[in-house]
Amino acid sequence: MAFPRTTIGNLSVSRMIIGTNWVLGFSHTSAAKDKQIRESTTPQHVADILEVFLAEGIDTVIGLLQHPLLRDGVREAEQRTGKKMIVISTPAIDVRDGPEALAQAEQTFDKEAELGTAICMPHQVSTDRMVDIRERRINNMDTYCKMIRERGMVPGLSTHMPETIVFADETDLDVETYLSIYNAAGFLMHLEADWTHRIIWNAKHPVITIKPLAAGRLLPLVGLAFNWATIRDIDVVAVGTSTPDEAREIIEISQSLLKGRAERIELQKTRSKGTITDKR
Repeated sequence: MAFPRTTIGNLSVSRMIIGTNWVLGFSHTSAAKDKQIRESTTPQHVADILEVFLAEGIDTVIGLLQHPLLRDGVREAEQRTGKKMIVISTPAIDVRDGPEALAQAEQTFDKEAELGTAICMPHQVSTDRMVDIRERRINNMDTYCKMIRERGMVPGLSTHMPETIVFADETDLDVETYLSIYNAAGFLMHLEADWTHRIIWNAKHPVITIKPLAAGRLLPLVGLAFNWATIRDIDVVAVGTSTPDEAREIIEISQSLLKGRAERIELQKTRSKGTITDKR
């Protein structure tokens, strides 16, 4: 059975979205780990991972499409499988006032549209700079949403401040989805999990939750169980993997949680587990 789906704007997307931090070199662990990832990843390796997800009907990927590893990896996976991927891209834009910054933003969105981005969500490094907490709004975001629409892409709001979702809804911002950090460890979360949970449930549009495993600090079963159990049926979980085998594990664990059955992955083995497994 294909993985469950939801709708963002007029697009059908898989409820699991393929994260890319662990192939693009953003480990949230150390500079050495980032370096190791970047030196060992190729577009072919990215395609190997994407191919596993595509086989299970998970066809939606999030990241910076202008990054050569992701751009070329998506293209190769599509060529291998004959399946089209839905790309959610998160480019950074210059949000300063003035015509030069606006021109730069337009060029960025032109490039995204040219590359085939379906949903464009300017990165948090740009959008959270525009949040006006006193006035409860995201300054100038409507301008960028219009630019995105004009180029045939669906606009979304990326943020690390979940209250920004509230401000977007209060001001009827023209976005179709939001991106928010959400995990059981509270890793990088701006608000406590219960507050973020309430914001997700009250949001007008689907929420894409990111860092469900707290960048490797939570076991997959623990992190995924929390996310899948506490979001709505319209919401989405973005989770990244660094190998095809990890992708298979993540998919199987998620399917088992959503179907209410035991997962069927091989558990890791250490000598201390001998008291359980060794029958003497």
